[in-house]
Amino acid sequence: MLVRIVVGVVGALLFAWLVLLGYLLAHRPNEGAAREVLRVLPDTVRLVKRVAADRTLPRGVRTRLWLLLAYLAFPLDLVPDFVPVIGYADDVVIVGAVLRSVIRRSGADAVRRHWPGTEEGLAVLWRAAGLPRDGSER
Repeated sequence: MLVRIVVGVVGALLFAWLVLLGYLLAHRPNEGAAREVLRVLPDTVRLVKRVAADRTLPRGVRTRLWLLLAYLAFPLDLVPDFVPVIGYADDVVIVGAVLRSVIRRSGADAVRRHWPGTEEGLAVLWRAAGLPRDGSER
């Protein structure tokens, strides 16, 4: 029984990894866009830490952000970083998904309030996360 469960979990994880890899290969960003996103990465990490520490936001939002920080700090990625272009794309996809969920739950103002960088950097982050230009919820 335990062997079946382990095989099922490993199979599901492998399938999810293959789906993510296929998505990243099909929608990989061009090199210029990837460089632009990497340029705002330090500000994005500071943003995530600041929002995660904001006690005025719901606990679920803060928990997601702490889990995101743990994922980004973990040395193993879904797609190794040495793979050209798509190596960092898994991080971008995951950060974008978490930021969209944070904005849906707590509003764009919470993100704007804690953004440590420039307005141009925030616009890059907004585009990378697939958020509407005005920063409103979808």
